[in-house]
Amino acid sequence: METFDVVIVGGGLIGCSIAHELAGARLKVLVLDKQEPGREASWAAAGMLSPAPDSPADLPLVPLALASLALYPDFARVMEEESGKPTGYAQLGALQVFLGSDAEAKRDRMIAQHKMLGLRAEGISIDAARTKERSLGGSVRAATFLPDEASVEPRLLMDAVVNATKRRGVTIRANCRVRSLLFKRDRCVGVCTKQAIAAREVVLATGCFSAQLNPDVNGSEVSIPARPVRGQMLALQPRDFRLRQVLRSETGYLVPRRDGRVVAGSTIEDVGFEKKVTAAGISQILGAALELCPELCSAEVVETWSGLRPGTPDALPILGRTHIDGLLVATGHYRSGILLAPITARLIREWATTGRVSLDAKRFSPLRFGHEIRQSASEPAGIAGY
Repeated sequence: METFDVVIVGGGLIGCSIAHELAGARLKVLVLDKQEPGREASWAAAGMLSPAPDSPADLPLVPLALASLALYPDFARVMEEESGKPTGYAQLGALQVFLGSDAEAKRDRMIAQHKMLGLRAEGISIDAARTKERSLGGSVRAATFLPDEASVEPRLLMDAVVNATKRRGVTIRANCRVRSLLFKRDRCVGVCTKQAIAAREVVLATGCFSAQLNPDVNGSEVSIPARPVRGQMLALQPRDFRLRQVLRSETGYLVPRRDGRVVAGSTIEDVGFEKKVTAAGISQILGAALELCPELCSAEVVETWSGLRPGTPDALPILGRTHIDGLLVATGHYRSGILLAPITARLIREWATTGRVSLDAKRFSPLRFGHEIRQSASEPAGIAGY
């Protein structure tokens, strides 16, 4: 039987970043993915690195997001140096713009909230906003510059992380479906693919598929209530100009790429595991994009795609130890998986190596959802063939 210190189920950016961090602690690590690593939510993301809350439900996430944003320059640098590949990391700030008759009031509320949360936000004039981004639409009535925000190109980043992780000695197996978890009494001791693999720790980093797993031991089930939330996206290739700045409004966003393309998004759809692009979704995204930047009206639509984000009942990640010894969870990052990869990797490494973490992560514990006791303890313990 093969034996590893840690087996990670799920090879997206979260899973591979955790593996890279654990390998840096001299642990023998295996990553298993049911397809090619990084081809789910990680592949579909826009790559904005913003610690600001999208809604009141996100407020508890801000300290974690700030901690991860602070790690990102070194995270990107290490991945580039160890892989020899670019990540597309750039800290150029972002422009948040406001439309409509109450635009200035919305801007002022946003600035006040950012100040309260320890986030920098600068109210700027429309002229100053157009100095930063000349293609800004004429319907913009107020603007805020967010100087600390950054962005990456998730597909480049994913490629760099996979290569850097392999160079640290991590074994990554693509197209390797995990059939079940292995238990010895009340402890998780490995996984079963086509053969049994032993591990001191198992980490579930399976994104929106985590709810299909819900492993149980001795009739006590771990609850991992992640669900898929579809986001449609598209990429535009402008003809005569380059977008210089990340632009956001209440209805959409634009993220420039190094090759001149512009990524536009996104929808938020509860449609289960239906991963497709729809006419309504693309129409919505294009409407918001052209309102932000009318010069894109002649741009070519060069790609459309959709991804499934891992949402949770309280819109917060699920991070940490379960009530089953040897079983850790890192999922439910929703729209912040790219941003939260560095801090998630650090926390899981701390849990796995010392049992203590360097920041307060109780709010994100899997134990907040409790665990269910099955009526029959004779059912096999498994993870639904991930």
